[in-house]
Amino acid sequence: MAATQTSGGTDPRPMVSITIDGTPLAVREGDMLATILARADLKRLRHSPRAGAPRGAFCYMGVCQECALHVDGTIRQACLTPARAGMRVERRGVL
Repeated sequence: MAATQTSGGTDPRPMVSITIDGTPLAVREGDMLATILARADLKRLRHSPRAGAPRGAFCYMGVCQECALHVDGTIRQACLTPARAGMRVERRGVL
């Protein structure tokens, strides 16, 4: 995973630091976590509880809940959760 991520252009939003599975990452404040994770090539967001199959973002609009992960100790949908400074993200699913 890269240490820094940019969206390019003249985006006025500040860069903030979040951690994903303990690794720091600089991202644009307000970008959705699903987008940030996809840019960082972290497509597996969790494993299915029954079969253990890898799961990732699917609908990107909050309907399917396949992108559930832990954000600051609470289960959130990555596609609906904007990045903010100091956020701790764990890709361990809902268990």
